[in-house]
Amino acid sequence: MAKFLFSKRYLPVLAISVLALIILFLMGFWIWLRQSLPALDGTIATGELKNSVTIERDIQGVPLIHSENRNSSAFALGFLHAQERFFQMDLLRRSSAGELSELLGHATVKHDQKVRQHQFRQRAARNISAMPAPQKMLLEHYVNGVNFGLNHLSAKPWEYALLGQEPRPWNSADSLLTIYSMYLTLQSERGSFELRDTALAELLPADLYAFYFPKGGPWDAPLFGKARKKVSIPETPISTLLGDRDSIVYQSMESDDKIYGSNNWVVGGNLTAHGAAILANDMHLGLNVPNIWFRAGWSIPGSDRFVRGVTLPGGPITVAGSNGLVAWGFTNTGGDWSDLIPLELSEDGDQYKTPEGWRRFGRETESIAIKDRDAKIIEVRTTIWGPVIGTNHHGVPLAFRWVAHDISGANMNLLNMEEARSAAEALNLAASIGIPHQNLVVGDSAGNIGWSVAGAIPKRVGFDGSRSVSWADGGAYWDGYLPSQQQPHLYNPKSGRIWSANARIVDGNYLELMGNHGYALGARQQQIRDQLFAREQFHERDLLNIQLDDRALFLERWQQHLLALLEKREDYREIYEQIQNWGARASIDSVGYRIVRNYRLKLMELTTAPILTYMRRYQPNFSFGQLKHQFEYPLWEMVQQEPPQLLNPDFESWNAIKLAALDQVLEKMSSDNLPLKRQSWGVENRAKIQHPLGRAIPLLNWFLAMPADPLAGDTHMPRFQTPTHGASQRLVVSPGRDSSGIFHMATGQSAHPLSPFFGNGHRDWVEGNASPFVEREARYRLTLN
Repeated sequence: MAKFLFSKRYLPVLAISVLALIILFLMGFWIWLRQSLPALDGTIATGELKNSVTIERDIQGVPLIHSENRNSSAFALGFLHAQERFFQMDLLRRSSAGELSELLGHATVKHDQKVRQHQFRQRAARNISAMPAPQKMLLEHYVNGVNFGLNHLSAKPWEYALLGQEPRPWNSADSLLTIYSMYLTLQSERGSFELRDTALAELLPADLYAFYFPKGGPWDAPLFGKARKKVSIPETPISTLLGDRDSIVYQSMESDDKIYGSNNWVVGGNLTAHGAAILANDMHLGLNVPNIWFRAGWSIPGSDRFVRGVTLPGGPITVAGSNGLVAWGFTNTGGDWSDLIPLELSEDGDQYKTPEGWRRFGRETESIAIKDRDAKIIEVRTTIWGPVIGTNHHGVPLAFRWVAHDISGANMNLLNMEEARSAAEALNLAASIGIPHQNLVVGDSAGNIGWSVAGAIPKRVGFDGSRSVSWADGGAYWDGYLPSQQQPHLYNPKSGRIWSANARIVDGNYLELMGNHGYALGARQQQIRDQLFAREQFHERDLLNIQLDDRALFLERWQQHLLALLEKREDYREIYEQIQNWGARASIDSVGYRIVRNYRLKLMELTTAPILTYMRRYQPNFSFGQLKHQFEYPLWEMVQQEPPQLLNPDFESWNAIKLAALDQVLEKMSSDNLPLKRQSWGVENRAKIQHPLGRAIPLLNWFLAMPADPLAGDTHMPRFQTPTHGASQRLVVSPGRDSSGIFHMATGQSAHPLSPFFGNGHRDWVEGNASPFVEREARYRLTLN
């Protein structure tokens, strides 16, 4: 008893001691973390600049760089990138170089093995050697700025301390590796669409292939040409794909429009009160902490203008923005910029056939460094066309011909957009720009507008690129790249309107040049087009309203379909009422919207499962991937016509498969035990925006992740939004009227949780508030001498 009283007497002392230790730990952690904060004010002698640079930053941390020397402003931007985002830059270069495992360990070895086949680090060094001297010099200044900024931190970026690693200095090749990292994001490094499409076309009965995998339909909204006609019901029974012992395989169907893409559009001066064009661009990418983009602006030497917009940390270039005379933006094209080449092998398999005869494979070794483990040595087999990246469904090795492998595939020619003085000049740059191929949309201060494809377009001879064919006899090959004057383009259309949203944008000869590597369904693009034609005059806010449009136009017929299915079923009365009162928007409080969109996807999964099962007989890991983008067309025809020959044999009737799809959706929705009236779209579509290390160490998310906000919008509408993907930024700008522009960016400027800029501006992005494109009043001023 005495011992208990003694212990009880000291409990408050013990509690206070533990609390004091926790406070001391947190204080120590706070002091340690502050050491890696960037410099914001004062003067720093660099010993490297001929012209001093002044960096002004506003309350959100958006810098405006003042210098009469472009090389000096490049140095300053490198300094800023390193101080605010070096770990992000490091991940970008390591991802495309296949060097993540050296930093992160064994978990990323498979990624590194796959990427090393492309040998991007060697290609980057080659491309630097071919770069024009002025660009090379500017890049060297940027690199020097990066390394100076990194070394000027009082402590290395906090991520490296957490990983027990040291940051590696930056070099010029690393900057091109960040461009290659975007290739890995926006295009397939294995030609996956062509691989799957070729297999489906060869293995499926022709009428089933044509029905399930059309090249478009009534939702198309191209700039050139018309929408495709609806598909026709095939005669071949789907049951013929299945054997007596086949157990049908089901794979959960994510949104068929969940893609890395974007929206952009521009209206000409004839549709604005001031006579200048207005451009809107929201680039849809993965959402992370920090944002993929870093906002910045700098003075254009010899003028009173500034270039403003978003930069990709790792390079000295404005990716999308305005130079005061021209505004430009991008969306991913969905075109075909690579080819898979089935190889004809010798009997011993050591040689492959070429137009000049048999040739031995090139064989190169790559050493993958792995944190805390021995390096892994892999062999890369090469051909005259490209590396061998795998096999097709017949087991035949495939060589990969890809624009990204060539010198024209990655360069710094986007820098030239800073000097463009008109929309016509900007379009003329398109063919020379070495980036993953984009729909380049431009507008200028005189009201001119235009579209073209940014990126080199291969000239295919003897084939159209839609199927994998042998190049062994010389009948199929690439004959270099299209000259600038042959690049697809559109300039000042009569309508005064141009739009793109990752769907098919051209037809005829232009479509033959661009090909198809998985265009998005046209619903999002069509909704944008129709809003542009609903008005005859525009202001900046009008274009923001289109960016924030979350009306569920695409799903209206599906809502009516479900109401008809449930109209006389009392056991679904509560469900019926939620669907009936859905609000026709992807709003966070709509239960009916969540039911309708998920029912459609579940029905898509159930109806296409026999094809998935059949294809896995030939490719055990087969998935539809981008081939599901056009599933809407066959699915709707099946729902309306209920052809018995296309019914999944696991179900006794079309009514049964429809109700099963709905029941599975409702069962999943109820798994969190919320009453139906609270199972809204916002419950499912809740932000999950994390730092990369937060995914591996969940404890970090409490101070690094953005709030788990319910998010309006979805994938088949202009307000493209999922928990992890969406508009990485939104900009609306009229060149020459930049101060009237609008800008949103998720997560804010800084990757540092103690920075005053961490998460600053994120709320405007969530809520759609019209925050300014031009930086606000300067709060911080830093001079580099």
